[in-house]
Amino acid sequence: MKVAYIRVSSADQNEQRQLEMMKEHLIEKFYTEKISGATKERPKLIEMLSFVREGDSVYIESFSRLARNTVDLLSIVKDLSDKGVALVSLKERIDTSTPQGKLMLTIFGALYEFERDLIKERQAEGIAVARMNNKQIGRPRVEISEAFKKAYKQWKDGEITAVKAMELSKLTKPTFYRLVKEYEVKIN
Repeated sequence: MKVAYIRVSSADQNEQRQLEMMKEHLIEKFYTEKISGATKERPKLIEMLSFVREGDSVYIESFSRLARNTVDLLSIVKDLSDKGVALVSLKERIDTSTPQGKLMLTIFGALYEFERDLIKERQAEGIAVARMNNKQIGRPRVEISEAFKKAYKQWKDGEITAVKAMELSKLTKPTFYRLVKEYEVKIN
């Protein structure tokens, strides 16, 4: 059986490009998910790995869709190989049912991990430079305002609900309760 595993990193990304690539390969079963590839703990990946049987082939757009580090990639490929399942990467044009394919897989896996590590390193360097220049990193921190204090008092006095207090102070639920904790430490 020909099985496809398709993954994009987030809900706002579109998997259509990968689906189109699979059309000419007469795929019989698709496993599609929108989740980071940084971990092997992905529901559809786990489901696909338990589904495939000896003689099956798993098609992927590229190795980066299957795993983001060499250890995970090689582990997944070993799981497939142990079951007698071939892995076919369309972008890299590699079929792990051949010795050459197995060699190329190891090389590409190392390159993807190297690339990911470089991206993380550049990101950390950029954040460090921004901090040295006193630039805001991430969202600005929400502080305790007069509107919050007023809504907090009304809420604690039982005049309004917590939801209404959040609405009046224009805060999300997590931010509201974080500020409640901070405020209660200050006033006690």
